[in-house]
Formats: sequence, C-alpha cells, structure tokens
Amino acid sequence: MLRLVENHSLPRTAAFFDLDKTVIAKSSTLTFSKSFYQGGLINRRAALRTAYAQFVFLAGGADHDQMERMRKYLSAMCRGWNVQQVKEIVAETLHDLIDPIIYDEAASLIEEHHTAGRDVVIVSTSGAEVVEPIGELLGADRVVATRMVVGEDGCFTGEVEYYAYGPTKAEAVRELAESEGYDLSRCYAYSDSATDLPMLESVGHPYAVNPDRTLRREALARSWPILDFHRPVRLKQRLSTPPRPALVAAAAIGAAAATAGLVWYASRRRATVV
Repeated sequence: MLRLVENHSLPRTAAFFDLDKTVIAKSSTLTFSKSFYQGGLINRRAALRTAYAQFVFLAGGADHDQMERMRKYLSAMCRGWNVQQVKEIVAETLHDLIDPIIYDEAASLIEEHHTAGRDVVIVSTSGAEVVEPIGELLGADRVVATRMVVGEDGCFTGEVEYYAYGPTKAEAVRELAESEGYDLSRCYAYSDSATDLPMLESVGHPYAVNPDRTLRREALARSWPILDFHRPVRLKQRLSTPPRPALVAAAAIGAAAATAGLVWYASRRRATVV
C-alpha cells in the first residue's frame, strides 16, 4: 500500500510511469492512425499497416528489434507532416480516443501518488505531440517523450532529435532527479516492458505492470511487485477523485473564510436588532 502522507522534511519524490500498456491499454501513437488518415496525413495502406502494428503490439508487446523497426517506420511515415496540424488532430480527438482506454487502476495510482505529495512523470517512447496532451489529461506534473526534428517549414524532417527509449529513459529520470531534487531510492516506477528495465532499476520501488514475458521473469527473480491492470474506463465515469493536497488546502481556506463571513454577518444582525 502507498503511504498517503509524504514527509516534507525529506527530499522530494516522484512516480515515473511508462504510458503504453501501463497507463493506457494501447499504443498511444498508433491509436491516432485513423485520425491521421482522416486528416490526410497518411494513406489507406499506411493506416492498415499501423492497425496491424497495433494488433502485434497488443498481442505480445514489442521487443528491442520490433521497437527499432517501429521507430524507423513511424519516423519515415511522419516525414513532411505539418506539426501544427498534428497537434490540432490530437487535440480534437484526444478525449474520444484516449479517455476510454485509460486503465482505472493506473488513474487510481496517479491519484494516490499525488495525494502522497509525489510528482507524477510520464516517460514514453511515443512522440511529444501525442504524449504531452495525454499527460495533461492524466494530470501528470511532467512528461518525457521522443522529440522529432522540425524543419523551418514547420514540418517533421523524419529525423529523431531525442529518443526516449531504454537507457535514455533512465538517464532522463536521473536528470530530473538532479534538477528537481528527487530521492530516487524513495521514488516509484511502473512499466510493462523489459526495454524499461534501466528505468525500473533506477528507483527504489519498481513495479511491473501487465509485464511481457521477459519483464515478468525479471520481476519474479528480483521480487518486484507485479500489477495487473485490466479495467479501461473513461475518466469522467470514475468516482469523484480525492483532491490533491493543494486543493484540500484551498478548500479549507475557503471554508474558513465562509465561516468567518457567517460569524461576521450574524454578529452584525444581532447588533442591528439590539
């Protein structure tokens, strides 16, 4: 069980979440393929190919070689895409496509970590144009994602500026820990894939979520907790969420102000009557 109260005399802590098949039930990038097709960014053949890639991803996950092939394919596919158009398509379809596939268990964990005073960081191999809006939807404090090179014409060149994958994720976690003052020995990390072992190894509390076979084997060997997330649910259909500490404080201040106002009003009325 997570501690509900963080000791603020200690260094800050965070919970690092992989995104695909850890927080949401599908590949975030591939989920938008139909929307990109309808927006004219990809043709029918590419849409079918990404649908097949989504099926393979869901059926058995993706090992290093598969991830490399997917990276090359997606990089080539997005060459020439207008970045602003991509952002607009994602914004227009975000709630319809992503909201229904968020794991209820993951959303609850995010709430628990926030209640405990921990930052929540999404660390994903998917592109920033997709991951950042999803992170905002989830209430994440920070996002680490792959960034593509953008040309002077505002379009993707097809080259990768920063690839958030494997050891690079762990490096990002360590850099954030240094800049934000996180104590990694007290931090948490969650992932479904063995490719994220470096990130999981960098924190004191690693969790395997819906793990692939390799990660499950490693988790069992290292006595890491294994979590099973299987209930995708729309955020708006979930029960009202526990407010974050800042909101609790604001509510308390508001209630105190309202009480003071009532007391003042009652005293004025008594003075008037007398």
